[in-house]
Amino acid sequence: MPEQVPRNAGEGAVAPTGAGGAMDLATEGAGPGNVPGAPEGGGASGEARSLWSDAWHDLRRNPVFLISSLVILFLVVISIWPSLIASGNPLSCDLAKAQDGPAPGHPFGFNGQGCDVYTRTVYGARASVTVGVCATVGVAILGSVLGGLAGFFGGWGDAVLSRITDIFFGIPVVLGGLVLLSVITNTTVWPVIGFIVLLGWPQISRIARGSVITVKQNDFVQAARALGASNTRMLVRHIMPNAIAPVIVVATIALGTYISLEATLSYLGVGLKPPTVSWGIDISTASPYIRNAPHMLLYPAGALAITVLAFIMLGDAVRDALDPKLR
Repeated sequence: MPEQVPRNAGEGAVAPTGAGGAMDLATEGAGPGNVPGAPEGGGASGEARSLWSDAWHDLRRNPVFLISSLVILFLVVISIWPSLIASGNPLSCDLAKAQDGPAPGHPFGFNGQGCDVYTRTVYGARASVTVGVCATVGVAILGSVLGGLAGFFGGWGDAVLSRITDIFFGIPVVLGGLVLLSVITNTTVWPVIGFIVLLGWPQISRIARGSVITVKQNDFVQAARALGASNTRMLVRHIMPNAIAPVIVVATIALGTYISLEATLSYLGVGLKPPTVSWGIDISTASPYIRNAPHMLLYPAGALAITVLAFIMLGDAVRDALDPKLR
């Protein structure tokens, strides 16, 4: 006699199958939104959020992220269009006003050559932000590619890359800058960017390598391999999207460090050189006059400190949002 199926199939009802087994009708039609134990939120359907949407959800409610983002947005805007808030010429100087204090139309006073400190501070953001952003992008791309390939394929290539990174980690950054940049007479930002990329990629490479090694052991990567996915497809579609989060966090924090490094090298006279306007150059020229005219040093140094702090705060907020252990 055939089994009777209860009319209310949602209450643990069991229906016979053609193979003589049974199927729980309560699971029929179940999706990501109504699977027991599924995460809440994500939309009206109750679907679980991805790592990136969940991180963005947390970042929008983090005051540290909002404040640092506004500061960075302001810095980017004045780097592109400094004339919006500074109408003067940073290279226009009047020796008769050398070391003078604040005056109408010149709120930060004048430096040792009679240049407007306010105008030079505003225009100095362009060089620092350009060096920081370009160096970070170069370091992230080079380090991610080399570290990702080494972590995915392993073997002798991984061993060689590990030994190369050990060598680079043993080079003092400032000393390396003094040696390499002292022979370059180019006054643009590109030699400094190239130097930072040259010595900065090993850190990102180590992070990317470890992250790729961890992700490639997951079941979904093994399933893609069993289904015949090529190495390129596994790297681009499955591994890198899930391994890139630590790289983004480290690169964001490092951006502020690179801006500080550029200022340090410019202060020592081997980074950016005049006529380029840079906070490091202004701090270097103002150091001998710190007792008689402290305003020459305080404003560019304060702008540098606020910029570095903003990027470090942004990196900390991104780290907290992307690291599940900190939730």
